[in-house]
Order: sequence, then structure tokens, then C-alpha cells
Amino acid sequence: MTDQEIVKEIRAAFEREPRVHVHRNHIRMNFTGSALVIEGEVDDIAAKKLALELAGEFAPNTEDRLRLTPASPVADGALRDAVIVAMTEEPTLKNCTIRVWIKGKEEIVRDTQPESGGAIHVFIEDGIVTLEGQVLSLSHKRLAGVLAWWAPGCRDVVNRLAVAPPEEDSDAEISDAVRLVLEKDPLLPAEQISVKTEDRVVTLEGLVFREQERKQADADTWYVHRVRNVINHIEVRQ
Repeated sequence: MTDQEIVKEIRAAFEREPRVHVHRNHIRMNFTGSALVIEGEVDDIAAKKLALELAGEFAPNTEDRLRLTPASPVADGALRDAVIVAMTEEPTLKNCTIRVWIKGKEEIVRDTQPESGGAIHVFIEDGIVTLEGQVLSLSHKRLAGVLAWWAPGCRDVVNRLAVAPPEEDSDAEISDAVRLVLEKDPLLPAEQISVKTEDRVVTLEGLVFREQERKQADADTWYVHRVRNVINHIEVRQ
């Protein structure tokens, strides 16, 4: 297929997936050499990940420039402060060194000697949070990414954290991370939600008290690194 035909097929796939909200979101696509660049703003994390997943079926070499539209604009400084507070107050990351870059200069927020829990380097530009450095486990990497996503004003998270020593990823690892994230969300009755993962597709089941809790559990799961789809069977108790 030509580049134009590929883009046409992808747009047709977007039309068939209601969670992409193709008529509400603003997604642009064009080829730069052999890479498909997909950019624009979308309402939520599910729309972003599904759009990338669908595009990747037709164009495996895809460059992600999709950003979330924040509920209200937040300056990078305020976003940075929120991310740092979340990182430093999270008990799981208490042994991590935290460094942040402000106008190209490094600022050490917390220094552990030695860096027994790893080190997280935080870069923020135009609402995009980039995490670099290394942590002790895949669960640490995924939790750090979700904490960044939760910060008000975050438009995207680029999670480049390495894991040392390396761990083999698996569906079980993803399920463990999703459970951890749901437990960390104070707005959710996490003990009432079950999680299972197959081929990076997460299925949620259980009972909650409000529709907002059902939606929140869905969004939290999408935020987890490498989750490619979420099937939400959570019921709302009447």
C-alpha cells in the first residue's frame, strides 16, 4: 500500500474503535521517511494507547507524538513540583535518589548514598514528563510512570527507566503492577477489584460503589507501562 492508503486504513480502524473518539479528538498522521508520525491531542490515555496500537498494525515503525489534553493548563514548574512530591512521598521509592533538571541544570531533590534503590531523573517540558535512570524492578518502573501520569497537567509520560538487575517482563508482572497501582489510588476500593492479564490485555472485574470509581480503575490501568488494552467488567453496586 502507498502511504496515503495506509493512513486511510488507519483512519478507518479509528472509526471502528469508539474509545478513540475520532470525531472528538484531533489526530494527525504523516510519513517521514519510513516512519509514521502520529500526533495531536486526545482526551484520555485509552484513546492515546489504542490509537497507537491500531496504527502500529499497519505501520510498525510509528513515532508517538500524541498528547493528552489536560483538564486545565498547568505550568511546567507546577507540574514538576507535583511529580517530585509524588515521588518523594511514595514509600516504595524511599531509597531512590531523585534528580530533576530545571533549565538544563541538575537539582538533587533526594540523595541516597549509595543509590541502593536506584535513581530517577525527571525532565519536564511542555507538560511532557520524561523519566530516566534506573530502578530495582519493573514494578518500581511502572509505579513511577503512573505517579507522573497522575500529576495534574501531565500531557504525556516517556518512561525510559532501566531496571537493574534486568527482569523478564510477563503478564504476571503487569498484573502485579496494576494491583499495586490500584492499591495506591486513595479513591478506589482496590480490594474489591480483581486483575488478570493475557498478552498485555488486562481484564478488571469486581464491584464498586460509584461509576466514577469504575472509570478511575480503568484509567489507572491504562496508565501502566506496556498495557495495550483494558477490558473493564467492573460492576457498579446499585
